Amino acid sequence: MAEEKYIQFISNYEDWVAIKKLKVEEKTDPRIVMEFLAGLGTAIDRKVESNLKKIVKLEKLDAVLKEEVKPGKSEANIAEVLAAVNGRKINAVIGEICDFNPDMQKNEKKELEDFCKVYAMRKALKECMLNVDYSGIAIPGMKKVMKAKV
Repeated sequence: MAEEKYIQFISNYEDWVAIKKLKVEEKTDPRIVMEFLAGLGTAIDRKVESNLKKIVKLEKLDAVLKEEVKPGKSEANIAEVLAAVNGRKINAVIGEICDFNPDMQKNEKKELEDFCKVYAMRKALKECMLNVDYSGIAIPGMKKVMKAKV
C-alpha cells in the first residue's frame, strides 16, 4: 500500500492563523501543486515583510525608494532601478535602520541588512510592473490570495 503524500502548512502566530493542506496523488496535476505552493509562498513573503517592519523602520527605506526609484519597463529604466537599489543612498538607509542595537552581533546586522536589501529590490522591481514573485499571477480559485497588495 502506497504511503499518502501531502503538503501541509499550519500557522498559529499572532494574527496569522492558517491551515493549508494538499493531498498529492499520482493523478494530481502538477499545476495544482504549483498553484498551492505559489499561494503559500506569497503568504509567507507577506509575513516576512510584516515581521521585518516590527524590527526596522521600513518607512525610512520606503521613503528613499520613492525618491530614488523611477519606474519604467525599458531596459534603461530597469538598469537605473537596479543601480539605485544597489546605490549609496539606499545602502546608507539600510545601514542606518539596521544599526539600532549596539549589542547586535555583526552577522545579525548583516542578516537584517540582507532582508532589507531583498525587500528594497522586490519593491523597486514591482514598481516597474515586473513580476518578481508569484503574487502578481491571477490563479483561478485563489484570486483573493494572489491579488494581495503589491
